[in-house]
Amino acid sequence: MKPEPHYPHGMNQAVAEPPVGLHIPDRPPTAGADVFGAHRGPLTVTDNFNVLDDPVEQREFTEVTEVDGRATAESVLMVQGMYCAACADTVECALQDLPGVESAQVHAATRRLTVRWDPALTRMSHLAEVVGETGYRLLPMAQALSVSERLRETRQALWRLFVAGFCAMQVMMYAWPAYVTEPGEIPADIDQLLRWASWLLSLPVVFFASGPFFRSAWRDLKFGRVGMDTPVSVGILVTFLASSAATFDPTGPWGHEVWFDSLTMFVFFLLGGRYLELKARDRTAGALDSLMNRLPQACDRQTAEGSFESVSVRRLSVGDVVRVQAGQAFPGDGVVHSERATVDEALLTGESHPLTRLRGEPLVAGSYNLGGPVLMQVQRLGRDTRFAQIVALMEKASTEKPRLAILADRIAAPFLVLVLLAAAVAAWYWWQIDHTKALSVAVAVLIVTCPCALSLATPAAMLSAAGALARRGILVRRLQAFETLAGISAVVFDKTGTLTHDRLAMASVTVRGGTTEAEALALAAWLAQGSLHPVSRGIARAAAEAGADAVAPGLGSVQEQAGQGMSAQRDGGGCVKLGSAAFCGVELDQDVSDAPRAHLADEAGWLATFTLEEGVREDAQSAVSALRELGIRTWLLSGDRAAAAQRVGDAVGVDEVIAGATPEHKLAEVTALQSRGHRLAMVGDGLNDGPVLARADTSFALGHAAPLAQAQSDYVIQGGQVMDVVHTLRLARNTLRIVRQNLLWAALYNAVCVPLALLGYMPPWLAGLGMAGSSLLVIGNALRLAGQVPVAPSDKPDARVLAA
Repeated sequence: MKPEPHYPHGMNQAVAEPPVGLHIPDRPPTAGADVFGAHRGPLTVTDNFNVLDDPVEQREFTEVTEVDGRATAESVLMVQGMYCAACADTVECALQDLPGVESAQVHAATRRLTVRWDPALTRMSHLAEVVGETGYRLLPMAQALSVSERLRETRQALWRLFVAGFCAMQVMMYAWPAYVTEPGEIPADIDQLLRWASWLLSLPVVFFASGPFFRSAWRDLKFGRVGMDTPVSVGILVTFLASSAATFDPTGPWGHEVWFDSLTMFVFFLLGGRYLELKARDRTAGALDSLMNRLPQACDRQTAEGSFESVSVRRLSVGDVVRVQAGQAFPGDGVVHSERATVDEALLTGESHPLTRLRGEPLVAGSYNLGGPVLMQVQRLGRDTRFAQIVALMEKASTEKPRLAILADRIAAPFLVLVLLAAAVAAWYWWQIDHTKALSVAVAVLIVTCPCALSLATPAAMLSAAGALARRGILVRRLQAFETLAGISAVVFDKTGTLTHDRLAMASVTVRGGTTEAEALALAAWLAQGSLHPVSRGIARAAAEAGADAVAPGLGSVQEQAGQGMSAQRDGGGCVKLGSAAFCGVELDQDVSDAPRAHLADEAGWLATFTLEEGVREDAQSAVSALRELGIRTWLLSGDRAAAAQRVGDAVGVDEVIAGATPEHKLAEVTALQSRGHRLAMVGDGLNDGPVLARADTSFALGHAAPLAQAQSDYVIQGGQVMDVVHTLRLARNTLRIVRQNLLWAALYNAVCVPLALLGYMPPWLAGLGMAGSSLLVIGNALRLAGQVPVAPSDKPDARVLAA
């Protein structure tokens, strides 16, 4: 076969003017703009696939990396039509054996597919076609999570639920006389008329409302698999056929019993449970979805003439000036082009306090404009923005399967085969006792044993917890880390930038007689304002906070001597210096502390001494104290001097301090602690923390951390609050408790209901109610985690936008 030509970005099809609309093929086009821009008329399935190959659109869900000249693409898409773990397994198996596909993983709870593929060997549209042949659809995240797509999915589910409920009520009305009368009281012709009426009302329930069950079962059977809808479909079909046979021929081998009432009620209960499950799943994974898809789909771009045109965000370029309306998210990283802007950066900090940005100051993609219309000049777009890096972390977490979820999925597949065998054995056994009851027992066994609750037990809880943390600005990179974090016995903190601020704070000011602290600060700030040295920046910041203006009349330009200090000449002679003791001529007996110090001197000698210290984070002491109450031991592991590290350790109250540690020494200390039986969580932010973050059992990186530190960590705390480590630990323990409760409930449900169904005490309609109820109980239990993470009281703007 002749290979197709290779195009950049992993495309084998160049698109000069890529389509800007992406529609559901079975939905008529509507006016206005959808998630990809303005409509150009109805799109066919081919158009849908072409959009997946469009280089402009594909950048939003695909990342291409090159290793040794070979390009590899990783795409994250939504799989439409999934309901259970068996569905996820079907999609994975369909893709994994294709040429050019390196790996494919589907998360059943979030319906996200992560696929790594070779752009030289295949196209995304081809992968979508293969998935389409299995009965599912691949959609870009932005479209799958759009309002129109969610409304369409909800509308279809409600229509099926309405048809099943309406028909079930009518069928029950026709079946009711048989329950309240004695045999023979109803004339034979009236009884047969009621059966025919029930049969007619059951037709839309079986052929319309039950459509998703049949399609899913047929899809699985074509691939030689048994999915969770297979026993359900068999139960519906067998019940309908047997009841139809009894209606057409009451004297035949199936007898005169019909189960149209049980059939329609079962379908209604199951559809009702699935609809509520859909809404609950939107709440568990919806917090992540809302945060990951908060960028606008279109914005107003300023033209050369000064007017504005509405364009898709994907058509923006670096340097464009855009107008962002009140309540809208900024589409990229950039700077304020108006006089000022009031923004909410809750996604980055976890706190939605309004922040004021003046002209020329930075704006972050994904933050909200809380004031009037604001002009912004774009500097970074797409995957280059800080928001995109956050989304990448969240996508990785939401597509990962935790260990317990993988175990549950492995149990579910063979369990379904056992379900079918158990139903067959039950039917055979009861046929010999009472053949009129054999069918209802077999159907009840098929329905009641469906392991939906088992498959949902773990991912529902962990996704709910991840969504709660995301709303506070804590990103979870690996869902499996919840299980690890819940079992830790010690937390190891880095010092600089973790327990302390990454800047120096003024501790004390000592001045010569006749000089005030304000005068000394003003003079020192004037000398320090042009320096980037941490001590100089600390002095300048302290002067600004104290309201001391940096003024020095009669001084010339400042000269900086690297590593020593700054000096300036007076107009009338003499020199003023700010710097080290040797540079300023300060006697050694005046400089006995190892704390960072700067001295100020003039022609008359020593004038002032400024003592600085690393400012301990406000919540560090309370966080360490809270960890101690939870039974967690704490270590401070620092590369700083022993005295400085011990001072911070005493201030926050850690149990032990290890100072003067190189990166290799830090790694050795962490390994030694683990060998003594400790399960460790490491909290750090620096480049040199990367090895220990990777070595620890689980790890946290603060939001300002170096990229390597974030890449090696399991959690990223965007706001930098140390107390968020405690909140995450508490939530992890609660999450594992909820997971165990869910697994225990799933086991108890089957242990109680299966014998009842086998003994004939559970009719099919009650089995359907039990199956739906068990799944809802699992998800409802998981939803309790959503409110267990404290959120700032001022988090109202973010909540308003998410609700909208």
